Amino acid sequence: MSQLEWAESQLAEIELLSSMYPTESEFEITDQVALAELRESLEGPFSDARPHHSRPQFLLRQRVDTSCNGGVDLTLSCTFPFDYPKVLPEINVRCTDLNRAQQTRLQADLRVYLRENCRGEVCVLTAVEWLKDNAQHYVDPTSPDSSAAAVTGGAEVFSRLWIYSHHIYNKNKRKNILEWSKELGLSGFSMPGKPGVVCVEGPHGACEEFWSRLKFLTWKKIMIRHREDVTLEEGRGQADDEGGVASLRKFSGFEEASFDPHGNRGNHMDLGLLYQFLSERGCCEVFQMYFGVEGRTPSPPSLSPDSRERLRKSARFQETPAWGWNDKPAT
Repeated sequence: MSQLEWAESQLAEIELLSSMYPTESEFEITDQVALAELRESLEGPFSDARPHHSRPQFLLRQRVDTSCNGGVDLTLSCTFPFDYPKVLPEINVRCTDLNRAQQTRLQADLRVYLRENCRGEVCVLTAVEWLKDNAQHYVDPTSPDSSAAAVTGGAEVFSRLWIYSHHIYNKNKRKNILEWSKELGLSGFSMPGKPGVVCVEGPHGACEEFWSRLKFLTWKKIMIRHREDVTLEEGRGQADDEGGVASLRKFSGFEEASFDPHGNRGNHMDLGLLYQFLSERGCCEVFQMYFGVEGRTPSPPSLSPDSRERLRKSARFQETPAWGWNDKPAT
């Protein structure tokens, strides 16, 4: 499927949803700029000019019948990645009638179902139908604890989220990122500065909880640029079993990484060193997803001896973050 077909599929699905749910209380576009860019890319001769960061976003609100209390209200927050439907959309389900554990389990099971049944196809309506059929398993307090897991055959999911931010300066946010990842048992890294990069990996529910906390802080721009989900096969272990996921982790812990900070305020990182860092951990393909260009490892022989030594010392994890840039705005 070409980029043109991706764009056509996205617009067709949005227009279908708009016709099926005509009121704003049911269907609400939350990023009009991205929708306008999507339309403009299809009005004339199609080119690659559509920005890769342009991601249509909308809310879909549904009343779902359940046996225990007559029904619950669900809100689906949907984001179309640039290459949807080649990849799955980002769908976050919110329901005030579910506690955190129930909501995390519902979210994980829905994603497993979509990944197994809808890869390469538009799937928002499929998600709605799945929720209508299965929401009662998560809401009904009389249902056995295993009933929701039975929807996906008890499958556990290991996830890795690659998060992009316009910038990460604020020392409290940087501290939160480190503390939340430790609290939730996630590995990965964060790169402060402009742009900001965060990668977390671990049990699906823990990754979703981390993202739900992070995105509700105040940001100029933040998004999941790419995500990886792996269903753990029977006998391989569960997502919260360290023996079962050790082979899937690319990072041994979670730390803040710094790569030769430079610029007038020391808030820009050497992206060549970031690419080298990712390559060493088998993640080099993510660089192009973030920045739209192929990465290239810096060539130390072309640098002076002093510069090479400075680069060598700077390209490392920071065990104790340097909470600098206090003169930056609190964003």
